[in-house]
Amino acid sequence: MTSEEMTLSAPGETSNKAARAGLGVFERYLSIWVALCIVAGIALGHWFPAVFQTIGRAEVARVNLPVAVLIWLMIIPMLLKIDVGALHQVKEHWRGIGVTLFINWAIKPFSMALLGWLFIGWLFRPWLPADQIDSYIAGLIILAAAPCTAMVFVWSNLCDGEPHFTLSQVALNDTIMVFAFAPIVGLLLGLSSIIVPWDTLVISVVLFIVIPVIVAQLWRRALLARGEAALRSTLARMHPLSLLALLATLVLLFGFQGEQILSAPMIILLLAIPILIQVYFNSGLAYLLNRQLKVAHCVAAPSALIGASNFFELAVATAIVLFGFDSGAALATVVGVLVEVPVMLSVVRITMATKDWYERAANQAGSTRL
Repeated sequence: MTSEEMTLSAPGETSNKAARAGLGVFERYLSIWVALCIVAGIALGHWFPAVFQTIGRAEVARVNLPVAVLIWLMIIPMLLKIDVGALHQVKEHWRGIGVTLFINWAIKPFSMALLGWLFIGWLFRPWLPADQIDSYIAGLIILAAAPCTAMVFVWSNLCDGEPHFTLSQVALNDTIMVFAFAPIVGLLLGLSSIIVPWDTLVISVVLFIVIPVIVAQLWRRALLARGEAALRSTLARMHPLSLLALLATLVLLFGFQGEQILSAPMIILLLAIPILIQVYFNSGLAYLLNRQLKVAHCVAAPSALIGASNFFELAVATAIVLFGFDSGAALATVVGVLVEVPVMLSVVRITMATKDWYERAANQAGSTRL
C-alpha cells in the first residue's frame, strides 16, 4: 500500500506496520540522497562551472526558469494529495486544529527568527562569513514560515494519526498559506533589517503557492471524476518524479554553493542547530498543549508533527527567487531538507513512546475529547 492510498483510507484501516511500509525508499533515505546530492553538486560545480553559470542566467523577472520547472514538479504532486473540500471537517477536531494553527502561524516563524538571531547572528557569528549572516537568518525564517503539506501524511500514518484530522489540517494550512506566507516573511525579514523585495516575494507566492494550488485542485477534480483509482495511480507515478525534481534542484544549489561549503564545511552543522532546536521546541509545545486540552493522542501526535515540520520545497524556491542560487538563504533552506527526515522520525518515535503517559491525563479526566 502506498502512502497516497493510506491517505485516502478511512480511520483505522491502516496499521502502523503498513504505514511504515508506505515510507518508500526515497523518503526513508532522503537524508542520504540529499548528502549524495551535496557531493555531486559540489563536484559538478567545480568541474563544470560554465554550465552552472549558464543555468543561473536563465531568468525572467528574477525567476530562474529551470528551477521554476523543477519546483513545480516538486510542489504540484504534493498538493495533488490535498482535498480542499476537507475543510468542512475542521469543526470535528477544533481543539487539535487550534493548537496546530497557533504553533504554525503564531509561534514557529517567530521562534525560528529568534533562534536565528541568537545562534547565527550572535553565538556563531565568528565562524560564519560576515557577508552572509543576514542571508542565513533570512533562509531560516523562510523555512519556518510555511508548514509542511505532504510528508506529514507519512508522519501521521507512522504515529497512528487520525487521517481526517491530518487531511483537514493540511487543507486549512494550505489555504492560510496563500494569504499569510508573504506578510509573515516580509515582516520578519524587515525585523532582521533585510531589504524585502516585495514584488519578487509576491511573484514567488503566486508562482509557488497560488498557481500550484489551483493547478493541483483542478487536476485532482478531473482525476476523481474518473474515480479514486485514477487519483491513486497518478499519485503513484508522480511521487518519484517529485522527489527526483527535489534532488535535481539540490544538485544545482550545491553546484553554486560548492566553493563556499568547501572553504567552510562547518556552516552546515551550525545552520542545523537552530533548525533542530526549533523542531523539538515546537513539536513538544504542540504535544503538551494538546494534552492539556485533553485532545486524543491520534490527533495530538500529528498535530505535533505538523506544527514542527516545514514545506521545504516552497522554502527552497522562495529563497532562490529572493536571494539567488549562491545565497546563504538558499543554503539554509537546503540544510532544512538535510535534517527533515531523521528529526521528524525521532519526533514520531517520541510521540509513540509517550502514548501511555499522554493518555493517562485523558483517563484521569474520565473521557477523551477530539
